[in-house]
Amino acid sequence: MRDLGAGFRYLLKGQKWVGRHGRQYGFGLLPGLITLVLYAGALVALALWGSGLIDWATPFADDWADPWAGLFRGFLTAVLFALALLLCVLTFTAMTLLVGQPFYESLSERVDRDVSPDGTAPESDLPLWRELWISARDSLRIVARAAVWAVLLFALGFVPVAGQTVVPVIGLFVTGFFLTEELTAVALQRRGVEVRERLALLRSRKTLVWGFGTPLALAFLVPFVAVFLMPGAVAGATLMARDLTGEDTEDGDGAAKRQEDVSAP
Repeated sequence: MRDLGAGFRYLLKGQKWVGRHGRQYGFGLLPGLITLVLYAGALVALALWGSGLIDWATPFADDWADPWAGLFRGFLTAVLFALALLLCVLTFTAMTLLVGQPFYESLSERVDRDVSPDGTAPESDLPLWRELWISARDSLRIVARAAVWAVLLFALGFVPVAGQTVVPVIGLFVTGFFLTEELTAVALQRRGVEVRERLALLRSRKTLVWGFGTPLALAFLVPFVAVFLMPGAVAGATLMARDLTGEDTEDGDGAAKRQEDVSAP
């Protein structure tokens, strides 16, 4: 239970860090806003043309008597939109991190320098294009895993009673785990930790991960909240990554932070 509270405190510490670094927070908002516009456009398009897609995919229902064809297709349209919405929640962080890789990489490094006892941060020796490729590849693997869970939980949602009570709670914990993996990947990838090692590391501290990711997953269900919480979530995930890798962390305002405030991002 101690880890559960520690994970939540890292989430709060991350938001507090970006609150003290307004310039970093402002630049950290840009990738989330871009991703939000893209996802909103996709959902609007699905809302407008989703019923037509269902009609095209179910020609066998053309000869059904009224109102069964309409009810069946309406149900499938609702299922399609709900599944798309769930996938948006599960993949929003991965897509935002991919779009904002340079922004969040810089933010994570600045957090590392601020809290490191010697004022240094682990740095990747890879060129930017290589880092982007690794990030995209790893994000695709995580999204594939998350999509399998999304379909499974969505199907279990039709189970009477449990589908409306237990399954949504499980879904929040699963979403929280994948959100945490995606967010800590920014700091851990810079440390050369591969995706399989990251997953094993996170599974070894599940309560810490749930304490960080589950409240964040719940907050991300509220429209637009994810955009404003993303910079602080990256900062908090960096702090948690230091814990997972056994690195010393100092709190407070150091020279590294004062340097950040006057430096260009």
